[in-house]
Amino acid sequence: MPESQSLDEAVEFAENPEPRCACVLLLDTSGSMSGEPINALNDGLKIFRENLNQDNLAKKRIEVAIVTFDSDVKIVQDFVTADHFQPPTLTAAGLTHMGTGINLTLDMIQNRKSKYRANGISYYRPWVFMITDGEPTGELDQIVELGAQRLKDEEANKGIAFFAVGVESANMSRLSQIVVRTPVKLKGLNFRELFLWLSASMQSVSHSKTSEQVPLQSPAGWAEV
Repeated sequence: MPESQSLDEAVEFAENPEPRCACVLLLDTSGSMSGEPINALNDGLKIFRENLNQDNLAKKRIEVAIVTFDSDVKIVQDFVTADHFQPPTLTAAGLTHMGTGINLTLDMIQNRKSKYRANGISYYRPWVFMITDGEPTGELDQIVELGAQRLKDEEANKGIAFFAVGVESANMSRLSQIVVRTPVKLKGLNFRELFLWLSASMQSVSHSKTSEQVPLQSPAGWAEV
Protein backbone atom coordinates (compact mmCIF):
# COMPACT_ATOMS: atom_id res chain seq x y z
CA MET A 1 0.00 0.00 0.00
CA PRO A 2 1.35 3.50 -0.82
CA GLU A 3 2.69 5.38 2.17
CA SER A 4 0.42 8.36 1.45
CA GLN A 5 -2.62 6.10 1.71
CA SER A 6 -1.61 4.69 5.10
CA LEU A 7 -0.85 8.24 6.29
CA ASP A 8 -4.29 9.41 5.07
CA GLU A 9 -5.88 6.55 6.99
CA ALA A 10 -3.89 7.32 10.14
CA VAL A 11 -5.08 10.94 9.96
CA GLU A 12 -8.67 9.87 9.29
CA PHE A 13 -8.68 7.47 12.27
CA ALA A 14 -7.04 10.11 14.48
CA GLU A 15 -9.69 12.69 13.51
CA ASN A 16 -12.53 10.19 13.94
CA PRO A 17 -11.57 7.58 16.58
CA GLU A 18 -15.16 6.28 16.84
CA PRO A 19 -15.58 2.47 16.68
CA ARG A 20 -16.44 1.31 13.17
CA CYS A 21 -19.04 -0.98 11.67
CA ALA A 22 -18.08 -2.03 8.14
CA CYS A 23 -21.03 -2.66 5.81
CA VAL A 24 -20.31 -4.11 2.37
CA LEU A 25 -23.08 -4.01 -0.21
CA LEU A 26 -22.37 -6.95 -2.55
CA LEU A 27 -24.54 -6.21 -5.56
CA ASP A 28 -25.47 -8.30 -8.60
CA THR A 29 -25.09 -6.16 -11.73
CA SER A 30 -25.49 -9.01 -14.25
CA GLY A 31 -27.57 -8.56 -17.41
CA SER A 32 -30.79 -9.88 -15.87
CA MET A 33 -30.78 -6.93 -13.42
CA SER A 34 -31.04 -4.41 -16.28
CA GLY A 35 -34.02 -2.08 -16.62
CA GLU A 36 -36.35 -1.60 -13.67
CA PRO A 37 -34.38 -3.66 -11.11
CA ILE A 38 -31.10 -1.74 -11.49
CA ASN A 39 -32.96 1.60 -11.49
CA ALA A 40 -34.79 0.66 -8.28
CA LEU A 41 -31.48 -0.50 -6.74
CA ASN A 42 -29.81 2.83 -7.61
CA ASP A 43 -32.69 4.74 -6.01
CA GLY A 44 -32.37 2.51 -2.92
CA LEU A 45 -28.68 3.38 -2.54
CA LYS A 46 -29.54 7.10 -2.42
CA ILE A 47 -32.17 6.46 0.29
CA PHE A 48 -29.59 4.43 2.26
CA ARG A 49 -27.16 7.35 2.21
CA GLU A 50 -29.79 9.96 3.14
CA ASN A 51 -31.06 7.95 6.10
CA LEU A 52 -27.67 7.05 7.52
CA ASN A 53 -26.65 10.70 7.39
CA GLN A 54 -29.62 11.78 9.50
CA ASP A 55 -27.95 10.02 12.44
CA ASN A 56 -24.91 11.89 13.75
CA LEU A 57 -23.37 8.84 15.39
CA ALA A 58 -24.09 6.37 12.57
CA LYS A 59 -22.54 8.59 9.93
CA LYS A 60 -19.22 8.55 11.81
CA ARG A 61 -19.30 4.84 12.74
CA ILE A 62 -20.80 3.09 9.71
CA GLU A 63 -18.35 2.47 6.89
CA VAL A 64 -19.90 1.63 3.52
CA ALA A 65 -18.23 -0.24 0.66
CA ILE A 66 -19.77 -1.52 -2.58
CA VAL A 67 -18.65 -4.56 -4.58
CA THR A 68 -20.47 -5.38 -7.82
CA PHE A 69 -20.43 -8.71 -9.61
CA ASP A 70 -21.30 -9.52 -13.22
CA SER A 71 -18.74 -10.94 -15.69
CA ASP A 72 -16.28 -8.76 -13.75
CA VAL A 73 -16.07 -8.19 -10.01
CA LYS A 74 -15.26 -4.63 -9.00
CA ILE A 75 -14.80 -2.58 -5.85
CA VAL A 76 -17.01 0.33 -6.90
CA GLN A 77 -16.66 2.05 -3.52
CA ASP A 78 -13.91 1.27 -1.01
CA PHE A 79 -14.67 1.77 2.69
CA VAL A 80 -15.77 5.31 3.60
CA THR A 81 -17.72 6.58 6.58
CA ALA A 82 -21.37 7.18 5.71
CA ASP A 83 -20.90 10.97 5.69
CA HIS A 84 -18.43 10.56 2.77
CA PHE A 85 -20.46 7.95 0.88
CA GLN A 86 -21.65 9.05 -2.57
CA PRO A 87 -23.93 6.43 -4.17
CA PRO A 88 -22.72 5.38 -7.62
CA THR A 89 -25.04 4.89 -10.59
CA LEU A 90 -24.80 1.20 -11.41
CA THR A 91 -25.46 -0.38 -14.81
CA ALA A 92 -26.22 -4.04 -15.54
CA ALA A 93 -24.66 -6.45 -18.08
CA GLY A 94 -22.94 -9.83 -18.23
CA LEU A 95 -22.85 -13.05 -16.22
CA THR A 96 -23.04 -13.65 -12.44
CA HIS A 97 -19.61 -14.16 -10.84
CA MET A 98 -21.07 -14.42 -7.35
CA GLY A 99 -18.40 -16.69 -5.84
CA THR A 100 -15.63 -14.32 -6.91
CA GLY A 101 -17.62 -11.44 -5.42
CA ILE A 102 -18.00 -13.23 -2.07
CA ASN A 103 -14.28 -14.07 -1.90
CA LEU A 104 -13.21 -10.51 -2.74
CA THR A 105 -15.61 -9.12 -0.11
CA LEU A 106 -14.23 -11.43 2.60
CA ASP A 107 -10.66 -10.38 1.66
CA MET A 108 -11.65 -6.69 1.91
CA ILE A 109 -13.16 -7.19 5.36
CA GLN A 110 -10.08 -9.01 6.67
CA ASN A 111 -7.91 -6.20 5.36
CA ARG A 112 -10.14 -3.54 6.91
CA LYS A 113 -10.13 -5.24 10.32
CA SER A 114 -6.30 -5.28 10.19
CA LYS A 115 -6.32 -1.53 9.59
CA TYR A 116 -8.69 -0.94 12.51
CA ARG A 117 -6.40 -2.96 14.78
CA ALA A 118 -3.25 -1.22 13.50
CA ASN A 119 -4.82 2.16 14.28
CA GLY A 120 -6.29 1.20 17.67
CA ILE A 121 -9.90 1.46 16.42
CA SER A 122 -12.47 -0.87 17.98
CA TYR A 123 -15.07 -2.35 15.65
CA TYR A 124 -18.42 -4.11 15.42
CA ARG A 125 -18.99 -7.34 13.56
CA PRO A 126 -18.97 -6.32 9.87
CA TRP A 127 -22.11 -6.75 7.80
CA VAL A 128 -22.32 -7.96 4.22
CA PHE A 129 -25.57 -7.47 2.37
CA MET A 130 -25.73 -9.37 -0.92
CA ILE A 131 -28.51 -8.62 -3.40
CA THR A 132 -28.90 -10.90 -6.43
CA ASP A 133 -31.54 -11.89 -8.96
CA GLY A 134 -29.89 -15.14 -9.99
CA GLU A 135 -27.32 -17.77 -9.11
CA PRO A 136 -23.58 -18.10 -9.92
CA THR A 137 -22.89 -18.38 -13.67
CA GLY A 138 -19.72 -18.26 -15.76
CA GLU A 139 -17.25 -19.19 -13.00
CA LEU A 140 -15.73 -22.39 -11.65
CA ASP A 141 -17.75 -24.31 -9.06
CA GLN A 142 -14.63 -24.45 -6.85
CA ILE A 143 -14.66 -20.64 -6.54
CA VAL A 144 -18.28 -20.70 -5.34
CA GLU A 145 -17.52 -23.59 -2.96
CA LEU A 146 -14.50 -21.75 -1.52
CA GLY A 147 -16.65 -18.65 -0.92
CA ALA A 148 -19.38 -20.75 0.74
CA GLN A 149 -16.86 -22.50 3.03
CA ARG A 150 -15.23 -19.20 4.02
CA LEU A 151 -18.68 -17.77 4.80
CA LYS A 152 -19.47 -20.74 7.07
CA ASP A 153 -16.16 -20.29 8.91
CA GLU A 154 -16.59 -16.52 9.30
CA GLU A 155 -20.17 -16.82 10.55
CA ALA A 156 -19.18 -19.60 12.99
CA ASN A 157 -16.40 -17.36 14.38
CA LYS A 158 -18.78 -14.35 14.51
CA GLY A 159 -16.39 -12.64 12.08
CA ILE A 160 -19.20 -11.29 9.87
CA ALA A 161 -22.97 -11.16 9.54
CA PHE A 162 -23.82 -12.08 5.93
CA PHE A 163 -27.34 -11.48 4.61
CA ALA A 164 -28.54 -12.55 1.16
CA VAL A 165 -31.57 -11.08 -0.59
CA GLY A 166 -33.03 -12.66 -3.72
CA VAL A 167 -34.77 -10.43 -6.26
CA GLU A 168 -37.49 -11.60 -8.67
CA SER A 169 -36.32 -14.88 -10.27
CA ALA A 170 -33.33 -15.55 -7.97
CA ASN A 171 -32.62 -19.23 -7.36
CA MET A 172 -33.36 -19.27 -3.62
CA SER A 173 -32.49 -22.96 -3.13
CA ARG A 174 -29.04 -22.43 -4.72
CA LEU A 175 -28.52 -19.32 -2.56
CA SER A 176 -29.39 -21.40 0.54
CA GLN A 177 -26.54 -23.77 -0.33
CA ILE A 178 -24.02 -20.90 -0.47
CA VAL A 179 -24.93 -18.73 2.52
CA VAL A 180 -25.41 -19.64 6.19
CA ARG A 181 -28.41 -17.49 7.10
CA THR A 182 -31.61 -18.32 5.23
CA PRO A 183 -31.80 -15.93 2.25
CA VAL A 184 -34.88 -13.73 2.04
CA LYS A 185 -36.90 -12.89 -1.05
CA LEU A 186 -37.56 -9.25 -1.89
CA LYS A 187 -41.23 -8.32 -2.44
CA GLY A 188 -41.37 -7.01 -5.98
CA LEU A 189 -38.80 -4.23 -6.34
CA ASN A 190 -39.15 -2.88 -2.78
CA PHE A 191 -35.56 -1.66 -2.64
CA ARG A 192 -36.68 1.53 -0.94
CA GLU A 193 -38.12 -0.36 2.05
CA LEU A 194 -35.14 -2.73 2.10
CA PHE A 195 -32.63 0.13 2.37
CA LEU A 196 -34.72 1.95 4.98
CA TRP A 197 -34.61 -1.28 7.03
CA LEU A 198 -30.87 -1.68 6.47
CA SER A 199 -30.22 1.94 7.46
CA ALA A 200 -32.31 1.57 10.63
CA SER A 201 -30.50 -1.70 11.48
CA MET A 202 -27.06 -0.11 10.98
CA GLN A 203 -28.09 2.85 13.15
CA SER A 204 -29.17 0.45 15.94
CA VAL A 205 -25.81 -1.32 15.72
CA SER A 206 -23.88 1.96 15.78
CA HIS A 207 -25.63 3.02 19.02
CA SER A 208 -24.81 -0.26 20.78
CA LYS A 209 -21.64 -1.52 22.42
CA THR A 210 -19.27 -3.36 20.07
CA SER A 211 -19.80 -6.61 21.97
CA GLU A 212 -23.60 -6.33 22.07
CA GLN A 213 -25.97 -8.47 20.00
CA VAL A 214 -28.57 -6.08 18.57
CA PRO A 215 -32.07 -7.51 17.90
CA LEU A 216 -33.08 -6.68 14.32
CA GLN A 217 -36.45 -5.38 13.20
CA SER A 218 -38.58 -7.78 11.16
CA PRO A 219 -37.96 -7.48 7.40
CA ALA A 220 -41.70 -8.03 6.82
CA GLY A 221 -42.10 -4.61 5.16
CA TRP A 222 -39.90 -5.55 2.22
CA ALA A 223 -39.41 -9.33 2.33
CA GLU A 224 -41.70 -12.23 1.52
CA VAL A 225 -41.96 -13.85 4.95
